[in-house]
Amino acid sequence: MTTLHFGSLEIATPVVLAPMAGVTNAAYRALCAEQGAGLYVCEMITSRGLVEGDQHTRDMLVFDESEKVRSVQLYGTDPVYVGKAAQILCEEYGVAHIDLNFGCPVPKVTRKGGGGVLPYKRKLLGAILSSAVAATEPYGVPVTMKTRKGIDEDHLTYLDAGRIAEDTGIAAIALHGRTVAQAYSGEADWESIAELKASVSSIPVLGNGDIWEASDALRMVAQTGVDGVVIGRGCLGRPWLFGDLAAAFADPQGRAAALPTLGEVADVMRRHAELLCVHMGEERGCKEFRKHVAWYLKGFGTGGEMRRQLGLVKTLADLDRLLGELNRDEPFPVSELGAPRGRQGAPRARVACPEGWLDDTDGLGLDISEDMVSGG
Repeated sequence: MTTLHFGSLEIATPVVLAPMAGVTNAAYRALCAEQGAGLYVCEMITSRGLVEGDQHTRDMLVFDESEKVRSVQLYGTDPVYVGKAAQILCEEYGVAHIDLNFGCPVPKVTRKGGGGVLPYKRKLLGAILSSAVAATEPYGVPVTMKTRKGIDEDHLTYLDAGRIAEDTGIAAIALHGRTVAQAYSGEADWESIAELKASVSSIPVLGNGDIWEASDALRMVAQTGVDGVVIGRGCLGRPWLFGDLAAAFADPQGRAAALPTLGEVADVMRRHAELLCVHMGEERGCKEFRKHVAWYLKGFGTGGEMRRQLGLVKTLADLDRLLGELNRDEPFPVSELGAPRGRQGAPRARVACPEGWLDDTDGLGLDISEDMVSGG
């Protein structure tokens, strides 16, 4: 299992980097790509923002010169806007892949009928998917979608979403094995991913949720039969995970990758900061880098004062000085292996949806005001 196909698009390793707001910018995507092959998706942008020329949205559509395959995640609740936005991405930005977001659990998105609650409106979902596929077909650009199990355990949508995806010409579907109500809490339900894979016969199915190590990805494939995996929080502070994944899929029986020392982690941190500065300028790039420090150093014995100083770094020279003071021989903390990373939170007693959202499963003709702000 070494390749993945979305229509005519071939991906050398069956691994996809999930967009994460404020994280998966061009610099981080380039950093992850340096570690191993896969598909690296741009942060989520709104279709309305793109169509109406919102500058923030346009500014997010920046790609590193090393990105040979430009991949963008698009969010929308209106079939017309989604179609127009997909066409713009093909014509003006030369994208090779568009992923439609129907998995975001953020209340500001779901309360407007978007993200993970939209698939409950089956006809609306079908109209959006059909519009995107029709818009991209002349350019030969495949459209995929990512979704969740459903709104909550009483309102599951993933099997219907798979059927609709096949019927509308979607090139692949990815399932995060949690409901919107769960957000990122608890454990991902891999059985639901296996059920979707069993029910979908004509397009690839990808699994997402609780993949913290390369061994988790292999286990998910073995348990569910999925064609590939989607990586989100597992790569926070660990972009080398993609190298581990590439090696694991190329040789599932091979030896596990060697764990990096603190010195090797410091080298990756320096490269990350350098790429951010190339794209954003030194001042803004270093400021952006600061939020990654805690993820990189999680579990290491680095003291609080050093962490504080790294969290205030303003120049690459300052970063070099501080990284030079770390104990480069310190081994990777094995206690962090398999441990969840990033936000988790608690399940929600109630998912924010538009009034009357659960009254029917149609959705066509609704006046849904799509947000202009991109980024999730």
